[in-house]
Amino acid sequence: MGIHVAEATPVTLTASTSTPRMYAWLVFALTFGLLLSDYMSRQVLNAVFPLLKAEWGLSDTQLGSLSGIVALLVGLLTFPLSVLADRWGRVRSILVMATLWSLATLACGVATSYGQMFAARFFVGLGEAAYGSVGVALIISVFPAHLRSTLTGAFMAGGAFGSVAGMALGGILATHLGWRWAFVAMAAFGAALVLLYAVTVNERRLRENCDSSVRPTAARPDFALSLRNLFSGLFSTASVICAYIGSGLQLFIMAAVMAWMPSFLNRYYGMAPDKAGVTAAAFVLIGALGMVICGALTDRVCRHLPARKMAMAIVYCLVTAVLLGIAFQLPAGPGQLSMIGLGMFLAAGTAGPAGAMVANLTPTPIHASAFATLTLANNLLGLAPGPVLTGLLADHIGLLGAFQLIPLMALFAATAFWIGRLHYAGDLARMQSTAPRAER
Repeated sequence: MGIHVAEATPVTLTASTSTPRMYAWLVFALTFGLLLSDYMSRQVLNAVFPLLKAEWGLSDTQLGSLSGIVALLVGLLTFPLSVLADRWGRVRSILVMATLWSLATLACGVATSYGQMFAARFFVGLGEAAYGSVGVALIISVFPAHLRSTLTGAFMAGGAFGSVAGMALGGILATHLGWRWAFVAMAAFGAALVLLYAVTVNERRLRENCDSSVRPTAARPDFALSLRNLFSGLFSTASVICAYIGSGLQLFIMAAVMAWMPSFLNRYYGMAPDKAGVTAAAFVLIGALGMVICGALTDRVCRHLPARKMAMAIVYCLVTAVLLGIAFQLPAGPGQLSMIGLGMFLAAGTAGPAGAMVANLTPTPIHASAFATLTLANNLLGLAPGPVLTGLLADHIGLLGAFQLIPLMALFAATAFWIGRLHYAGDLARMQSTAPRAER
């Protein structure tokens, strides 16, 4: 499609359907480990809220701001920092980001006032802002294309695993050693991974140790990043736009249920807040597991027919709508909880297929920017409005009534993927004919 962008490395890796080398899995493990560190450093704060409130006399608004500043910076800076990473180099960007959030997390542990803690959390958010998009872009660059749904789903699921681990381990450490040691432990974990990453992963080793079927292609000397060319690459086809939209709409359901499940269990099952929180966390882990398994299943089914990815995404959406639609019509009890669990297993199952479609339909040198765009769509269409709109509905028709309506969002997501499916095969063919560097 003729987009000219600055490459982060002197080669573009074109993946095939062969088996990845061990080094590729090592890169995945280290990059995934840093994602866990990212979310553990972000969410450990929630585990020590009561202790900070008691020691410093903070208001709930102040406590909320310590968490909100990270989310705000991630929302504002994901895209511009991802564009910079595509140009400057993904490995170097990852090392700088991880070093920054680890040092900032350590600063949280030695903070002596709300102002110092807020400043430290600001830099946590600055460091973490673009890691998700840059990390997944680096990973898919060293793996065969037929594993993209698996890798994207597994990587995105790491956010849920890291969040649960950060809150759980943070609570244990804070209870036994004090809240400062919870931050120090998270910082130490991140710093250790940074050092290991620095001695293990670099651009040269990525090229030398990539799978033998990954074909290096010399970069064009006239690559030049421009805003016009960047946006033409990110929104070049109808199917990639539908992938952005469908992914965001489907995650509306995941976000709504995650945010309101503790309240649902408290109101309709009479669970105490602590038991409701633990039970809700189990549903989050079920959703994360579903991301991984649905991504792997998509890759297996679509290995030789990439156009099926849209069809798989549609299936995940429709089955989610049916399962959760039935679940919230059932009376409270084990049967309802089981159906909710099945629905949550598939609720974020589109994460892997959507990520693979975005990777297939955008040029390799701007993959970090493409995944940043997908992240923005996920947040603007799903993760941000899901909890808010569910709360507004609950004020008028009750939380159960709201939960009975939100599965309908999966039908809108399925419609977006269906429209994309009509164009996907042609868009893939066009990408392959006009941009030789695009992967199949």
